[in-house]
Order: sequence, then structure tokens, then C-alpha cells
Amino acid sequence: MIDAWRLAMGTLTALPTTAPSRIDRSIAGRAMLLAPLAGLVLALAVVLARLAVVAGMPPTVAAALTLAALALGTRGMHLDGLADTCDGLAASYDRERALAVMRTGDVGPAGAAAIAIVLLIDLAALAALLGSWRGTLLAAVAVVASRHTLAWLCRVGVPSARAEGLGATVAGSVTTAYAVLGAFVVAAAGGAAVVAAGGRWWSALVVVAAALVVAIALARRATSRLGGITGDVLGAGIELSLAVALASATVVVAA
Repeated sequence: MIDAWRLAMGTLTALPTTAPSRIDRSIAGRAMLLAPLAGLVLALAVVLARLAVVAGMPPTVAAALTLAALALGTRGMHLDGLADTCDGLAASYDRERALAVMRTGDVGPAGAAAIAIVLLIDLAALAALLGSWRGTLLAAVAVVASRHTLAWLCRVGVPSARAEGLGATVAGSVTTAYAVLGAFVVAAAGGAAVVAAGGRWWSALVVVAAALVVAIALARRATSRLGGITGDVLGAGIELSLAVALASATVVVAA
């Protein structure tokens, strides 16, 4: 578990951590299941943003600073994965051509548009959610849930698009039973936190479910178009699920 934690933190955050002593499929699977804990560390930025709003900072400014902190806290890796995935899927229906475009790392029109749209959704949703503690905690749940989607993208039955790379290391490393258990834990913990802030217990469940729907849909799309997942697809899954989860949270808070 120590090596799994080190792999999760080293892969999903920019925080300094000791390298794992070994990496195999067992360690990789556990790291994907521990991803929400790495997300919990990043979610602290959302709580700090709420404190800034309480102190008088405009919610939009606080939301923008939160997104900057999330980007810095991950070295922008997930945004890069989003851009590469969208460019690859938009480039060609030919699998090899799409993978080649994703490998170049250059940001094309589709990738640039995807980053802009996702960040605009994140900004608008966060600005709305930071107006209350229950909204803030739902935003934190969205951050954690977006990291839990890695367990679903890496579950048994979802292949790797390449024979090498991060995708090949983690693809199929998580059983569906453990992915479901992880979702239950994230939803239950998030629900308890939201209830403590005066919110509805089921609101966290809605946010987690929204993130999982995106992850499952992306896994199906990546498998049909690319032959499976890659490291870029994992990053895209985190960013897309976060945007949808945050948007869903605004609907729940307003209900």
C-alpha cells in the first residue's frame, strides 16, 4: 500500500514524494483506487477558496485561483491529456493516426477548444458553489470523484491502446467490484460532509454518479476509437468528469 500511495501521489499531483520501490499491476491497481485520497489533498484548495470568499474575495476570483492551484498541483498533466485526447479523436477515424496525433503533444484546435470549454464550465460552476459551505463541499466532492473515475477507466475489461506507457501499466488493473466499492466510499464520505454543512445526503451521490457516467462513456469511446485507454485518456477523464460533476453540483444546490 505504501508503494501504491507513492505511485498515486507521484502520478496525480506535483507534490514531492518518494518513488515507489516497485511498480506492477497489483501496485498500479491499488494506486488507482487510492486516487481519491490524492484528490482530497487537492480539494483543500476549494476549502481555502471558500475561506477567501468569506473574507471578502469575489467568488469568480476565488474560483479562478482554485483552478490555477489545481493546475499547478498536477503540473497541468490532466489538461494536457484532455487536449491530446480531443485532438486525437478529432484528427482521424484511423486508430493509428489518432494515436500518432496524441503522441506528438502539440495542441490543435480541438484540444484548445476542449481546454477552454472545460475551464469555463469549471470557473462558472465553482463561482456559484463557493457562495455557500454546502456548495463548497460538493465542489470538493467533485474533485475527489473526478480522481475516483480512474478506477473505472482502469477496470478489468478496458484494454490499453498501446503496448507501452502509463495506459499499459494501469489498464485492467482494477476489478469492477473494487471500483463500485470505491464509488460507495466516496459518495458516503462526501454525503456525510455535505450533511454536516446542512445539505442533502443524496447530493453527493448525484455528483459522484455524474462523474462516473462521464468516465464510463469515455472508456467506451476510447475503446471503440483507439482500442483502449492511454495516459492522455486518463487525464481527459479526470478533467471531463470534474467539469460535469461541478455542473451537476450547481443544479443540486439550486434545487
